[in-house]
Amino acid sequence: MTAPTTLDFDSSWREWHRAQEAKLADPHGFLAITGLHWLTDEPQRFEDAPGEWVTDADGVRVVLGEGESITVDGVKRNGIYRFGVIPERGGSTAIWGDAAIEVAKRGGFDIVRPRHPENALRLAFHGTPAYEPDPRWAVPAVYRPFEKPRPVTVGAAVEGLEHVYTAPGELAFSVDGQDLTLTAFEGRSPGSLMVLFTDATSGVTTYPANRVIQVPAPEDDGTVVLDFNRAANLPCAYTVLATCPLPPAENRLPVAIEAGEKIPYEN
Repeated sequence: MTAPTTLDFDSSWREWHRAQEAKLADPHGFLAITGLHWLTDEPQRFEDAPGEWVTDADGVRVVLGEGESITVDGVKRNGIYRFGVIPERGGSTAIWGDAAIEVAKRGGFDIVRPRHPENALRLAFHGTPAYEPDPRWAVPAVYRPFEKPRPVTVGAAVEGLEHVYTAPGELAFSVDGQDLTLTAFEGRSPGSLMVLFTDATSGVTTYPANRVIQVPAPEDDGTVVLDFNRAANLPCAYTVLATCPLPPAENRLPVAIEAGEKIPYEN
């Protein structure tokens, strides 16, 4: 097998970065969010969504007025539509004209987050600055599983909100001879991991609150590559209408990780 070249590494990173920016620029991406509405058992109407919204023990429902409708799973809905009980970090999407109405649960609270393609923040988006890719920051690491997965409570970009994540283990690595560890949370696919962290660049060249790395499933011997070149901003780096988690205290690295995405132009 031919070893990957610096050109391959650079090309792969640029493809990743383009995908990150395309996701942000999507007509219904995070930059399109126009409101973060917290639901209660009292009906509420919002300027950027149709109907009156309420949540109770039976879950979320919307009461659509005369002439109002939404489309859910390709079916047009009128009158009362019940989204039901939404699981934590779960959600559903209703289409209203050219807008997407996100209905979700974050930190134990049901929310409605309308996403309008014409939102000024999205229209003004022109990319995210980042460090140039450098193989030095694709760091070898060893995954050390805990005896059993641990629930870890972390703060959020929204004051007073908390998230609970499952941490199956930690990643041990070194930077410039300094031994470091990061608590890892369960990732998007089976066996994969997610790491939230800050470092000495946070608040200087990178977003102060957090960055995230998606880590592939470690090999059988626990080895894995922790690629800081792909340290990405979370949505809260761009908009106050996000509920992003903050890193656990032990993931505040004392070294400068000069890799990955920088402070957004919009911040």
